[in-house]
This record gives sequence, C-alpha cells and structure tokens, in this order.
Amino acid sequence: MKQNPILDKIEAEQIRTLTEFNVGDTVRVHNKIKEGNRERIQMFEGTVMKIQNGGVRKTFTVRKISNGIGVEKTFPFSSPFVDKVDVVRKGKVRRARLNYLRNLSGKAAKVKEVIK
Repeated sequence: MKQNPILDKIEAEQIRTLTEFNVGDTVRVHNKIKEGNRERIQMFEGTVMKIQNGGVRKTFTVRKISNGIGVEKTFPFSSPFVDKVDVVRKGKVRRARLNYLRNLSGKAAKVKEVIK
C-alpha cells in the first residue's frame, strides 16, 4: 500500500539517526527519564535482539539478564527520550532475530564477538 506523499514528507522530518549498530551487538542505551520536575539519564546495557519496521516507526529490542531474570526493552529510534546509543562490542550472528536467546542461560546465551 502506497503512502500519502504529504505523510512521507512529515515523517522524513521526524526521523533521527543513532549510532550504527546491528542485531547481536551489545549496546548501552542512554534513556532520559522524567521524575516529577527533574530529568535524569538511565543506562540500559544488553544485546540487540531485533530491529523492526522502518522510517519513523523503526524500533530495536535490547535484552539483558538482571539478577537472574531476563529483561527486554524496546526503544524507538526516533524517540526524544533515547539520548544516545553506545556500541560496547560487535556481535557475530547469522539471524535477523535472536529469539532463541530467551531459552538459553549462562554462557550459552552469549553472542560471539567480531574480531577485526
């Protein structure tokens, strides 16, 4: 289905670019959190599980293990609350979605690192 050119123009203005990263990379997301009238930055570090959609609706999901429990967060690329994304290490994977990591624990849930 073709979209309206007016909507395409509006969406093009709202698209933000973040640091280049792929599925399997370990990233640190700096997320702005508003508490009352104060604003602070909270970091969420984990493995990128998937990157979805495109344009303004583009999102990425990050998974980490916190106190033995798997935690996943989905962040929009064009959200003003995502301050920045740092790539901690590059991962070597052969899939677009790493849903199989949900069933693994310990060292089996690690993703191999790309060595340059």
